[in-house]
Amino acid sequence: MPIQVTGPASSRFNLVVMGDGYTAAELPKFREQLDKHLNVLWSIEPFKSYRSYVNVYAVEIPSPESGVDCDPNLTSPKVETPLNMGFWGGCNPASVQRALVVGTAAAAKYADLVPGTTTANRQVLAIGNSDTYGGTGGTYATASGGNAMSALITPHELGHSLGGLQDEYDYYGRGERGAPYEGGEPTSIHHTLLTEQQMAEQQKKWFRWLGEPSESGGVIGRYEAGMYAGSGVWRPSRHSMMKVLGYYFDQVSRERMTQRISSRATLFQASTPTTGSVAGDQVVWLQTLHPVSHELDVTWTLDGLPVLGTENRRFLDLAPLGLAGSHQLTATITDPTSFIRDPAVRPKASRTWTVDASASVGTVDAEPGIVASTAVDRPVAGEQVVYVETTQADDAVPAVSWQVDGQPVANPGNDRDFDLAPLGLTGPHTLTASVGSSTRTWTVDGADPVVTHKMSKPLLTVQKPTGPEYIYNGPFTMGLTTSDNTDGYVVPEFRVNGDGWYNYFGWPTDARLPFTFTAEGTVIDSLVYGKLGPARIVPWDSTAGGYGRHGIEYRAIDAAGNIGDPRKFVATLLRTPAACGRTITGVHDAPLSVASGVTCLTGATVNGPVTVAAGATLVATDARINGPIRATSARAVHLLRSTITGPATLSGTTGTLELIGSTITGPTSITTSRTTEPAAIAGNTITGPLTCTANTAPPTNLQAPNHITGPRTPQCANL
Repeated sequence: MPIQVTGPASSRFNLVVMGDGYTAAELPKFREQLDKHLNVLWSIEPFKSYRSYVNVYAVEIPSPESGVDCDPNLTSPKVETPLNMGFWGGCNPASVQRALVVGTAAAAKYADLVPGTTTANRQVLAIGNSDTYGGTGGTYATASGGNAMSALITPHELGHSLGGLQDEYDYYGRGERGAPYEGGEPTSIHHTLLTEQQMAEQQKKWFRWLGEPSESGGVIGRYEAGMYAGSGVWRPSRHSMMKVLGYYFDQVSRERMTQRISSRATLFQASTPTTGSVAGDQVVWLQTLHPVSHELDVTWTLDGLPVLGTENRRFLDLAPLGLAGSHQLTATITDPTSFIRDPAVRPKASRTWTVDASASVGTVDAEPGIVASTAVDRPVAGEQVVYVETTQADDAVPAVSWQVDGQPVANPGNDRDFDLAPLGLTGPHTLTASVGSSTRTWTVDGADPVVTHKMSKPLLTVQKPTGPEYIYNGPFTMGLTTSDNTDGYVVPEFRVNGDGWYNYFGWPTDARLPFTFTAEGTVIDSLVYGKLGPARIVPWDSTAGGYGRHGIEYRAIDAAGNIGDPRKFVATLLRTPAACGRTITGVHDAPLSVASGVTCLTGATVNGPVTVAAGATLVATDARINGPIRATSARAVHLLRSTITGPATLSGTTGTLELIGSTITGPTSITTSRTTEPAAIAGNTITGPLTCTANTAPPTNLQAPNHITGPRTPQCANL
């Protein structure tokens, strides 16, 4: 079943996707999962820019039984399926669970059902009916279909199968750091023993990309570990696609993937025949591939010298040149993509014609028209390059005229490709190409996808022109919800503190759950997710905790390829209070003395004064204290979203001191604190004076100003 056909299978890269373990009743599930896998793939470069090089065919094979072998354990049953897919490398105790393999003979048999595809121009992707994380690369790529991260397994495994890229993991079996690398310089293009200086001096490995901001976050440089070795070998980026699912390919891997996709397609789609000779008054023409992000360059030379004034056109009229005798005419197609810096792998192709100037082509009676184009059965993105190909004749090449919403728009030079980006279109529009009486019409989707975020309940929310700011004192969650004006899976992404964009897949254990952020990250199946601050990818990574202020951006990419403008919020993470030794809820009609340990007031009301003794801790959350509060040399005091009717005197606190989102009616005094971090006084309403003196460091408002009606001493003047 064709999913996307951009041209003849013989001249395209053909992705043949087949499902295994889906019964006839489950085939709609396979189609839904395939749509998600593909739309995630189209959101990742270079697949996004070179989508038009790819034909996608789905081979639907109803399975007698549902599921795949050894899922999730070696003791799990084997099931009867057409492709014999199975975890643990096909139920092999010496393998690992995530190694999901496919029967090669069966996969080849079904792939051969797709006309025009061969082992030279196709890649097979087998998707197993499973919610367990897993996949493999190689001759055939595999991925599970329903895991929260399954759609990210597909581009990673294509990195292996198509790109020949290696894993950048520092482990093979999860939970066990790999041994140090032993051996010579790796053949892998993205692993090395060389230093950055040696790469630059010897012009080897990724020397052309050193120092560049990485597409996957950080800077292209030299980062230790990879190829399952825990040390002794280095990779280009901190966490690219081949290291951590969810991030993009870095430039080194992206260059290889661009080269490989291009090598499976044919730059010259057609041309004036090169056999025999062409006449001195003939129009020589060619047809190229058409990336969705840019035009290919076409240059013409005559006897080795550039022909001026060709303006990247796909034809050359020889008549105005006034040639005599015999000549050699050459056309060269070059991909100018910035994704490739190595001239040896830049996609390029040439064709040469012998010109016999004494011959004349005469007049050819041909009806001009459009013979091929960007697909019209789905919207095109507002920044896409749309193309048409026309009929060709030896005496003339028909011109293409373009209209947007019925109004002509100029397209000088190569009129076969039309770049929508300079128009800055927003909302829906209609694009039309005309050649003679032949037309093609596209719906232009200039509307960005919409993405909204939903946070778990914070201690405090502050609305600012730059976006909301939240304060938390423990793990918090973020959910992203997308919508769009067209059909198809919309890909949400986020990034933290300007790091690489990361696919929002929900949570590894369940795509329906929001993403959880913590200071140290959450360990799931021996990998770490959601750590704020410096990256921590595996449990043995030693990095600083993620407390403090973090900027989080989020956006979405729709099925047409439109990338929405990022939105942003700020989340400040404070340390979690100590565990409660005593918890008070409801109403407490008496003075409260916290003599030792940790006392928590959770939604409680205290009618009377509260005192906190030396070394003790009070954590009041959504509480009400009808009376004064006094803490002298307390270990910690946390007044969170609480109301205090009476003065608050907090002196000599030794651990942590936090007043967040509370209301205090009465004089407030914070003095002689010896806390390890500045006292956090944020988003409070204080009716009365605020005294801050002799604290180790001036208190901070975490950029959430307080409303204070009385005078303030200098140490809290900026709160």
